[in-house]
Amino acid sequence: MRQNTIQWSSGYTDAELRRAQEMYELVFPADLVRLLSGPNPLGYDWRTDNEAIRKYLRWPYEGLLFDVEMNQLWLPDWGAKPERPEERAEVLKAIVDAAPKLIPLYGHRFLPEEPHEEGNPIFSVYQSDIIYYGSDLDNYILREFINGPNHPLPQKIKKIRFWSQFVWEGE
Repeated sequence: MRQNTIQWSSGYTDAELRRAQEMYELVFPADLVRLLSGPNPLGYDWRTDNEAIRKYLRWPYEGLLFDVEMNQLWLPDWGAKPERPEERAEVLKAIVDAAPKLIPLYGHRFLPEEPHEEGNPIFSVYQSDIIYYGSDLDNYILREFINGPNHPLPQKIKKIRFWSQFVWEGE
């Protein structure tokens, strides 16, 4: 059990959550609002971690761009791969901007903003190495903070436009 190492933060008021969503141009799903409204183990302080949160809001794009430039990542549905790095960065930025935004939870763990409903999966995002790290917030909390990564993921996990295409379904 990993419970003893969890650092719990105090809950947020409705006004603080509205302010955070406005500041970062996000819409928190209802289950995230519920979790953040009480004591929680998530890693960012939405009241004060402006620089850290902004860094992790850029993280998915920057990681994919790294793989585009250093590891020849370019998916067929992105269209023809531009010749110049600046053009590749611009095309990729437009693609990522059109995808559901990823809300940073803890390190490189993210909850997709869309669909605007409960039960979205949690992704672990490190460049184009993207995996499901929780089938929903409850499953994620168990895997990240309580039982560890060996806590099982359900067989069926909600697919999220764009981001789920990177998850290897294996077997």
